[in-house]
Amino acid sequence: MHTQQHPLTSKTAGLLINLNENSRKIIFIICVTLCLTPFISPAIALLMGLVIAQFTGHPYLHLNHKATHLLLQISVVGLGFGMNVHSAMQAGKEGVLFTIASITGTLIFGYFMGKWLNIEKKTSYLISAGTAICGGSAIAAISPVIKAEEKQISVALGCVFILNSIALFIFPMIGHHFNLSQTQFGLWCAIAIHDTSSVVGAASKYGPHALEVATTVKLARALWIIPVAFMSTFIFKNKSKKISIPYFIGLFVLAMIANTYIPATKLISPYMIMIAKAGLTLTLFLIGAGLSRKVLVSVGFKPLFQGVVLWIAISCAALYAVMHLA
Repeated sequence: MHTQQHPLTSKTAGLLINLNENSRKIIFIICVTLCLTPFISPAIALLMGLVIAQFTGHPYLHLNHKATHLLLQISVVGLGFGMNVHSAMQAGKEGVLFTIASITGTLIFGYFMGKWLNIEKKTSYLISAGTAICGGSAIAAISPVIKAEEKQISVALGCVFILNSIALFIFPMIGHHFNLSQTQFGLWCAIAIHDTSSVVGAASKYGPHALEVATTVKLARALWIIPVAFMSTFIFKNKSKKISIPYFIGLFVLAMIANTYIPATKLISPYMIMIAKAGLTLTLFLIGAGLSRKVLVSVGFKPLFQGVVLWIAISCAALYAVMHLA
């Protein structure tokens, strides 16, 4: 889901507080431990990670990609134990038309923006796909299909995660400002926020029903990785790469079915949800800790501008839709 990142260079090291390796590890482990307690919210965890990235550095940066990828999947499956099949299906029905319209519109608008800004084609396409579907997961799945280079993947991921970080803080405030219901907010953030981790983080802050709607719609949206990846093989004339299918969504559905139809599941559901929320908080901390100054600088103005404009467009269109059409 995230790109591999490299150890600190002499340039980036010069920007960090001068600490030895053991001190950096101790600070990092303390932050990880705090994220596993109920006292740290997802937004605060992300902010802590960003502070670590800028001032002390991530001592386990080479493991960040695998850790965040696995933690997010486990957390999403765990959240399934707190959801009901019938209400989830209703939420999915409400979100399907918005999903189709927003994915199609974002990919088309992103294509023309990339042409207008003269952004490298694969970089522009990855930013558009990440904005349209589910952020880092879409980029990770589509990049091997189009034979994207590491720099192109890094730029797209950096752009998406910068905007995810902003969304996690501002979306709940905007939702309260417009007096959105929990259903409306869940739909809106599932469509307009790129990555599943930030969608769940923002929705959980807004309310339990918003979380249920947002998670269901976002995971249904994530399945669009498959047709978009197939389409990408024809756009970039590459038929040799396998497509990565998000199998953890199936486990999420099984957890939801168990919670709805197997009474004994109610005994373990509260603990599974508690573990899932702690895992999500830790995931957001690790994502923030991976956004070093090197990553932020590598994005560049034009790709970031494309990402911002696409994000504002989809956010405003989705907000109007949930307020007037939902």
